[in-house]
Amino acid sequence: MMRKILTWAFLILVALPVAYVVLLKWVDPPVTVTQLGSLFGGEGLKRDYVDVSGMSPNIRLAVMASEDQLFPDHGGFDMKSIQKVMDYNKRKPGRVRGASTISQQTAKNVFLWQGRSWVRKGFEVWFTFLIEAIWGKARILEVYLNVIEMGRGVYGVEAAARHHFGKSARQLTRREAAMLAACLPNPKVYTIRPMSRAVGRRYPWVLRQMSNLEGDPDVKRLLR
Repeated sequence: MMRKILTWAFLILVALPVAYVVLLKWVDPPVTVTQLGSLFGGEGLKRDYVDVSGMSPNIRLAVMASEDQLFPDHGGFDMKSIQKVMDYNKRKPGRVRGASTISQQTAKNVFLWQGRSWVRKGFEVWFTFLIEAIWGKARILEVYLNVIEMGRGVYGVEAAARHHFGKSARQLTRREAAMLAACLPNPKVYTIRPMSRAVGRRYPWVLRQMSNLEGDPDVKRLLR
């Protein structure tokens, strides 16, 4: 009996997740829990997956500049940022900050659900480790840009580019890419059209960070 329990536990917690991660190295993720919540919650669901060749280098640079400037170099976790956030949250427990990397955000959005429970965070660590080991940085960035929310009910850069600017993701300018990246911390509130004050303040900063970051050789490799 115990052997059967251990076998099932291994399949559920290890073998099946690994097999699914391997499959998604080449196959686009199906609908996610977050997207289903948006659909059935009345926000609608706009999404249209494209491969990396269908995305402007501007949007790839913009999300790294905005969300995770060490993305090309870390192993899935930015330990210095995590420590800073832990210290901040101890000092101000009423204002909880996060320190999720692009890899962690991808793991959460593809495989898990929204929330701050320790259980979900534990699964997030596991899936982040898996996608870093199996997918690599280029695939993580590609999937991230296809599943991340960029407006109420709008998921992925292609749907966002068409919804906000009436063009494909391949045609996004630096300014438009910076605006999309600026909405990511809270895309339901940080609106682009009409432009919220938060996006208006944040996207010029994203543009400056893009200029600072684009000369980095590791970043350049992800923009090809």
